[in-house]
Amino acid sequence: MNKATAPIYQLKLQLGGITPPIWRRILVSGDIPLGKLHEVIQDTMGWTNSHLHDFVIDGETYSDPEAEIDDSQDENRYRLVQMAPRTGKKFDYLYDPGDGWEHKIVVEKIVEADQRYAGETGCPVCIAGARACPPEDCGGPFGYAEFLTAITNPRHKQNKEMRDWIGGDFDPERFDLVEINDLLNASNEMPG
Repeated sequence: MNKATAPIYQLKLQLGGITPPIWRRILVSGDIPLGKLHEVIQDTMGWTNSHLHDFVIDGETYSDPEAEIDDSQDENRYRLVQMAPRTGKKFDYLYDPGDGWEHKIVVEKIVEADQRYAGETGCPVCIAGARACPPEDCGGPFGYAEFLTAITNPRHKQNKEMRDWIGGDFDPERFDLVEINDLLNASNEMPG
């Protein structure tokens, strides 16, 4: 199977433990290796690829072999079409085990590759989403809630500290589809 004939997957990614939800909807080639899907998720969500990650699919763990995660399969040897062969398939992606950013992924659609997806749109591409990605190293869902409380209340004792740490303002409602797709395009053009 090659990219021109591989089916196109519509995936919904939702970050667990956050209300209101932070989510993205993406289109990727079914031929994408899990290792490359990890990179797409990083760009789409807004993470910086600074921590370990893994996928959990049907009770099996898949990760970067260089991370040497016990009982983990090499994510680069498995393609999405193999691991999620049908619509409705659900699996997990964990980023930064210390902070515990769990992403629930569901296959919403699988369509045959056609000119619209393969040509005009290209893959990977983000087609929808909501809310900003939490900052790296903020302490997971609980720490993010504390961060938001501090940064949105000028009287909070950690307001200045959190603003200095984040580099100014942080808008939790910000979602920029163009910016995400520019990042995906730039990453997709890089060799490797």
